[in-house]
Amino acid sequence: MASEQEVRQYLAYWFQLGKKVILNNGQQVIKPKLVIQGDHYSQDFENCWQQLQSSNLNECYLEGTEHSIAELLSPAWEVDSCARCSMPIPIPSVGVSSLSCPCNDLPTWPNTEVPAPRSPVDSQVQLADIRDRLLEMRNQTVNEG
Repeated sequence: MASEQEVRQYLAYWFQLGKKVILNNGQQVIKPKLVIQGDHYSQDFENCWQQLQSSNLNECYLEGTEHSIAELLSPAWEVDSCARCSMPIPIPSVGVSSLSCPCNDLPTWPNTEVPAPRSPVDSQVQLADIRDRLLEMRNQTVNEG
């Protein structure tokens, strides 16, 4: 079963490539202008997520796909990486997956010359990890000498 966090990340990655979410069987389309802001998802992304949650998730799906957001949140689906483009895609928990990926209708994707979509990163945590590794390496060198 895909967790809510995995579905949010799935949508965030595809939003970064310009995909939209179709609501109410095509009557409405949403896409945040900004997905990531610093070390967290942007308020625009959070507003889109709230709008999705207040909609009928059975009638909401990512542009270019056939599976509703409600289906992705059910035990029948998981989110994994596409073998072609490494982007997150839904796959059935049991059975055989279709070879359909939302990248099928993006003529310029995959493109290794541009930054790939990503999740928010807390720079302070990353820098603290680097500092800790450097201190550990220094301590090992001092202890060996």
